[in-house]
Amino acid sequence: MPYFGVLHRYRHLLDIPAHTAQVSLLEGNTLLIPMPRLAKELGGGFELWVKFEGLNPTGSFKDRGMTVAISEAVGRGVKAVICASTGNTAASAAAYAARAGLRSIVLIPQGKVAAGKLAGAVAYGAQVIQVEGSFDEALSLVVEITQRHPIALVNSLNPYRLEGQKTAAFEICDLLQAAPDWLCLPVGNAGNITSYWMGFKQYDRLKTTGLPHILGVQAAGAAPLVLGHPVDHPETVATAIRIGRPARGEQALQAAEESAGRIISASDDEILSMQRRLAAEGVWVEPASAAGLAGWAAEIRLGNIRPHGWRVVAVCTGHGLKDPDIITRTSPAPRLIPAEMGALEEAILET
Repeated sequence: MPYFGVLHRYRHLLDIPAHTAQVSLLEGNTLLIPMPRLAKELGGGFELWVKFEGLNPTGSFKDRGMTVAISEAVGRGVKAVICASTGNTAASAAAYAARAGLRSIVLIPQGKVAAGKLAGAVAYGAQVIQVEGSFDEALSLVVEITQRHPIALVNSLNPYRLEGQKTAAFEICDLLQAAPDWLCLPVGNAGNITSYWMGFKQYDRLKTTGLPHILGVQAAGAAPLVLGHPVDHPETVATAIRIGRPARGEQALQAAEESAGRIISASDDEILSMQRRLAAEGVWVEPASAAGLAGWAAEIRLGNIRPHGWRVVAVCTGHGLKDPDIITRTSPAPRLIPAEMGALEEAILET
């Protein structure tokens, strides 16, 4: 059957208004990639898959929720949308707004957004405004202005974003014919962990697919849910989860508790190491996307998790092209040789 996007496939399972139009870039239907070699290196005893959400149209999982949020806004006649963003939401909102012929406005924290993400928002025609402050301050401004003017908020505070994002849980169950034993994923503003849990619970009610334990992973420098209090100045190389006051923090903690899972943190070094390890499997993700597996590896190493025949899915939320600078900054420059066969042989055959 031809594929026409998450709204077309799963609309009957989404809690959305009847007026919702369909604005799609054929998002969703992303790959579940087996990782047997990586699973063995991490100690074995489990099957591992990566849900590679970087294969969505704008390169991140945000497209799942944005197709629904923009479709609902179009259906009620909205002419402009706005969001605060550390990058991925900005690109997604701008792309879907462009698809629908809407004006898009994006607020970003000054100097805190990866170039690849900012370029996407600009390319899709968004009005990009930098805020002298954090993401959390930018989000407060966005919420306030949507209360004053007829502009649609498309951050994950918008409930239709979560309705779209939960379709990833449906896809996992459809492919595996059941929920995995564990799901590990990065946690920033906490909308994604909330939506996955919504999706797994709904599918279990409908199809008895079971429920996974959920391991949510924050960056150590931006881990308010682990610390138990907001972080005023979050810092991490994982820019997509550099958030000190998650909008869906309470729901995330509830998802972890209800699933008999937990939320932990991983260091920047652990995150970057896992990013490189995934790339060695042919899957290049942005740093934040490696956080879930980095946390999983740490839990095994510390003896907090002892896998035994489990099926584990790690969600990788964004493509490596979203933040290529981190790779180029930390890798040696390509070797320069003369255009001579001898020099080439020397370069590639030396041990």
